[in-house]
Amino acid sequence: MEVLEAYASPDCLHGSETVQLGRLLKLTDAESLNEVALARRVAAGLPTSCVSALYELLGPSRVIGTVVSEATLRRRRKSRKPLSRRHSERIYELGRVLHALGRALHGDKRRMDAFLHRPHLLLDGATPYEMAVSCSAGADVVLNLVRRAEAGVAV
Repeated sequence: MEVLEAYASPDCLHGSETVQLGRLLKLTDAESLNEVALARRVAAGLPTSCVSALYELLGPSRVIGTVVSEATLRRRRKSRKPLSRRHSERIYELGRVLHALGRALHGDKRRMDAFLHRPHLLLDGATPYEMAVSCSAGADVVLNLVRRAEAGVAV
């Protein structure tokens, strides 16, 4: 089952938020993750497969070069080493945004893409995607925007 299909119905989203995020990032141990375990995984470096999980959702051009460089990804894959803490944190933050957006828009990829890549007035004209990948505070701004939309506040 494609990852976004699980968001189509709230009944399909089993497990904690952490487990759901682990599934979105295609972590092999997603089902056994808790917040502490995920924090430790991010700090130690996420596997390069998380990059692949993101570009399956967003397209390679939205991840390679923006979240992690192609050379870094190639080097890490070749050496079979996890990503750096910095890259792992960027993937984690983007994953959090995609998870919240998937939940809010019931996994509708077309609507998710439209939201992520359209300039937004509340973001001073930046796209939610640009804001989310800029830094953790930017991801928080986008998460708050998604939460406001879920609560029925006009965004």
